Amino acid sequence: MRIAKTRLIGPVGNEAYAATAVALSFFVFAYSFRFGQISILAYYALWLPLVAVDYRRVLGNYTRYLWIFAFAIFACLSVFWSQASGATARAGVQYLSHVICALIAMRVVDTRTLVRGGLLGTGLVLFYSLVFGVYHLDPLDGTYSFVGAFASKNQLGFYASLAVLFAFAALFLGAERGLWRLAAVGCIVIALYCLKASQSATSVLTTIAIAGLCLALRGLELLAPAHRKMLFFGLAIATVLTLIAGAYGGGYEMVLGAFGKDATLTGRTYLWQQGIEAAGEAPLIGIGYQAFWVQGFAEAERLWAAFFIGTRSGFHFHNTFIAATVETGLIGCLLLSMVLIVTFAGHLRRLLSATHDLEALVLCTVAALLAVRTFVEIDILNPYHVGSFLLYFAAGKLADTQKNVAVEDRRPLLRQSGAALT
Repeated sequence: MRIAKTRLIGPVGNEAYAATAVALSFFVFAYSFRFGQISILAYYALWLPLVAVDYRRVLGNYTRYLWIFAFAIFACLSVFWSQASGATARAGVQYLSHVICALIAMRVVDTRTLVRGGLLGTGLVLFYSLVFGVYHLDPLDGTYSFVGAFASKNQLGFYASLAVLFAFAALFLGAERGLWRLAAVGCIVIALYCLKASQSATSVLTTIAIAGLCLALRGLELLAPAHRKMLFFGLAIATVLTLIAGAYGGGYEMVLGAFGKDATLTGRTYLWQQGIEAAGEAPLIGIGYQAFWVQGFAEAERLWAAFFIGTRSGFHFHNTFIAATVETGLIGCLLLSMVLIVTFAGHLRRLLSATHDLEALVLCTVAALLAVRTFVEIDILNPYHVGSFLLYFAAGKLADTQKNVAVEDRRPLLRQSGAALT
């Protein structure tokens, strides 16, 4: 039996395959630590074989994506000065191949299908956690929290935040109708329960912020582009001033107190301090990608013991910029930050300039969620993580959009040249 190419690499006509592939990828990202290497191979099997179907359509011209690949390439190169070259080589290749899979997905999945796959994937992840989840004791603050089928309540909270984001896209951004809207309502109910049970202050606050951003951006679309830009920048300045005033006026402590947190963010400020000191060992190029949290290394062992991490794995500095600087130096941190900032700013620019751009609405909010979480998590720094997958998916969409705009801008000039020749 022959299958039409459009059923696989559309993006129009391949909705069933693409949404399923996105959903299964999310599930692998969430629970690969449970199911092992076979789940990672299944993830690769969803995307890499599409290259054989039509490599020109699936891969495109990678010279346009050099800024997207910059950090992944630098991470691979860090094997030459890494203090744990074996770990760096393995992780670098994994991250680079992960970026390639995300860009393949970007070429064959449109925004509406991403929303559908996101709803299915986050719903499946959260449902699995509700069925097989457990409560863990946090030895630092003495509280029990629901961590689902994860090892961390923050990861459960992150998937709940993503579920809310995709549900908002389906309900309020005009991405879906009919049964998919009912599925979005179901995702919101499950996500809110998981957020409450996990007691993850980070996830609750970022979810509220992103939900508010979704509604605000949707409201801005009702205005003309010129007025939209003026109002957006006015609101942005007012928000920043409000946050500064709240921080100096005691609002910071009040918010933390509402979630039962202390001023150290359950030890994170100490962890950040230790990360900054570790970054000073090799400030420009770092000690090697994923070369710090290695069993047998003195500093990693000391911090694992200090934070009661008996497994001696799955721990990090809870800050993307600090972690990236420790492992890849200021150069690597700047390269990774460039991808995030350019992606967010590019989609925001599209959103503020176009009459209605669903893709910019969804991907701008995705980039905003990832940007907010960089200060407390490392969602975009690791391979086989939903955060890094979505970042490079959004970055690739931006690069393709800029190419299409450049082509449209050149067409009048080409027509004029043709008329002159005739």
